[in-house]
Amino acid sequence: MNLSQIRRQFPALMQEISGQAPIFLDGPGGSQVPQSVLSAMSAYLGYFNSNLGGAFFSSDKTVELMSRAREAVAQLLNAPSSEQIVFGANMTSLTFSFSRAISRDWQSTDEIIVTNADHYSNVSSWRQAAEDKGASVHAVRINEADCTLDLAHFAELLSPNTKLVAVTYASNTTGSINNIKKIVEMAHQVGALVYVDAVHFAPHELIDVQALDCDFLACSAYKFFGPHVGIVYGKREHLEGFTPYKVEPAKDVIPGRWETGTQSFEGLAGVIAAIDYIASLSELPQSESLRARLEQAFANSKAHEMALSQHFLAKLAEFPQIKLYGIDDVSRVAERTPTFALTFDGLEPRKVSEFLGKHHVCVWDGNFYAQGLCEQLGVMDKGGVVRIGCMHYNTIEELDKLFDLFSELLN
Repeated sequence: MNLSQIRRQFPALMQEISGQAPIFLDGPGGSQVPQSVLSAMSAYLGYFNSNLGGAFFSSDKTVELMSRAREAVAQLLNAPSSEQIVFGANMTSLTFSFSRAISRDWQSTDEIIVTNADHYSNVSSWRQAAEDKGASVHAVRINEADCTLDLAHFAELLSPNTKLVAVTYASNTTGSINNIKKIVEMAHQVGALVYVDAVHFAPHELIDVQALDCDFLACSAYKFFGPHVGIVYGKREHLEGFTPYKVEPAKDVIPGRWETGTQSFEGLAGVIAAIDYIASLSELPQSESLRARLEQAFANSKAHEMALSQHFLAKLAEFPQIKLYGIDDVSRVAERTPTFALTFDGLEPRKVSEFLGKHHVCVWDGNFYAQGLCEQLGVMDKGGVVRIGCMHYNTIEELDKLFDLFSELLN
């Protein structure tokens, strides 16, 4: 990948703050956005802003836009059909909506499994739905050594009464990637559904819902270089079989039966452009299929991100005052995203992020709604962690600047 050429496509990366180029290591909280996405959203709003179903050109354009957005996301996720792609305001709202529909027939004897690795959008939604029905909820522990899921504990929790497993593809805090295919296989053996949160994973590796055989998978476009649009893939039998909470006059066919209110059509224009942007990282000709270009694009970005992770971990080894939570083995960087959870001896996480912020290095601190993980690691009441998150547009030089600032802070 031509990193210089890539970075020039992002206005945020080209700006200066007080004469200094900012460093964005806040990707897990939301990626920066290329100009092509901004232009696509502006063009739709400027010339075609309308709703669906009208007998005029801009409404026709909106209908076409929504169809193209579904097809683009279907290619991104390798969904069997674009009719299996549902859009909404964000992943959290969609997950709460799906949790209410899926839990309609739950009973007090049923059991639900969540995990300590998850963002609580994929925990609280199911926990509260279970409480409404008197069902039990169990949480899978993480292996504290690398912050992956304890699959032995998961196996102990599974039973014929398990109705649903809610699990994250990768931790939004530590970057540890979970073996979703194995988890789905285990859950299906007892007849349980699996709802996968791929919000953090989606910007880093290509998803294949058919290979995973998951029942549902959720992600958010603002994490993969697009606008704030939530996305859920569902197996056709589930999207048609469960009964959503919906407005009576709305058509009762998929995927629209799951979409409440007017969608963000400008957002969908941005989603299409974001997926096209990712495909461009392949450097393959447009004559190749979108899925083929996405496969090569993610292979290219993954290789760069692994190099970033290796460099980060090697540099971190020089700082005994900093503790890393997650996979720290340089040989295992393929098993994590370039997202790092850190604590600093004698310094609260907020103090670290404030110091970096003064130097225009953008990082996050806190618990990132990963309450179970932070509680198990014992950092929930200590301000959480400092989270450093790289994307494919970040550079080795930016990481070196970060560690120079760590040296200044700690010495």
